[in-house]
Amino acid sequence: MAWCIANDLDFEGAKVFLPERFPFLEHTPLFDYRNNLEMQQQVLPPYVLDSVKHISNLPGRRFIKAHLPFRLLPQKIQDGSTKAKIIYVTRNPKDTCVSYFHHCQLLEGYKGNFEDFFKIFLDGLVCFGPFWSHVLEFWEASKTNPNILFLKYEDMKKDLISVIHQTTEFLNKKLSSDQIDILAKHLSFESMKNNRATNYEVVIEINKENNLIDKEKCETGSFMRSGKIGGWKALMTNEMSDQIDLWSKQSLIGSPDFSFTS
Repeated sequence: MAWCIANDLDFEGAKVFLPERFPFLEHTPLFDYRNNLEMQQQVLPPYVLDSVKHISNLPGRRFIKAHLPFRLLPQKIQDGSTKAKIIYVTRNPKDTCVSYFHHCQLLEGYKGNFEDFFKIFLDGLVCFGPFWSHVLEFWEASKTNPNILFLKYEDMKKDLISVIHQTTEFLNKKLSSDQIDILAKHLSFESMKNNRATNYEVVIEINKENNLIDKEKCETGSFMRSGKIGGWKALMTNEMSDQIDLWSKQSLIGSPDFSFTS
């Protein structure tokens, strides 16, 4: 969404694989493909080989994806002295937990069960955790920093048009009603799920070919699964749900103005 809006709906340019035009800052530290013997003969793009260096060398305006907590961002971003803009997107912790479990199976080679994953998620031991400190740091910063746009996945699912309007204004761009309708169709879950530039099927295929993930377990898996609000109910027990409710209530004691749709 951000890339399309900032680039005046360049849908032709949007056919380029998303990580290439919107590189992931932490890609190389997280996925060191260079040391995987079965991949030595493969030609890997610079945004995979050295994501930090690749981003540093990008000319002009840059689009950077990152999962870093607010406290680890450059000081100029933290104190608001830079004009760089941040669009932060979060999601209900229950759906986040289930979604991240499937993500780790497909892209990170996780072979454990959901019960174990649930425990480490609650304990804040998954990558970029703990969940609530990550979310609330950005939430508090967004209240005073006009260069931070705080979005919730649930709002995007319920009213994508309004979120597009909000993001367009944040990026100081203008789109007509017709353009916004066209963009909304392009950004629909089904459209993105079937789009090779955004569905990460290329990465999943490479992981399967090089035995980086459990082929049998992930044979029918996809990076973009259902995208539904409340999809956690298909995997999470009532006891797990209650645990997250209590954990969330305790975590939000100092932030009474924050809530999620569950």
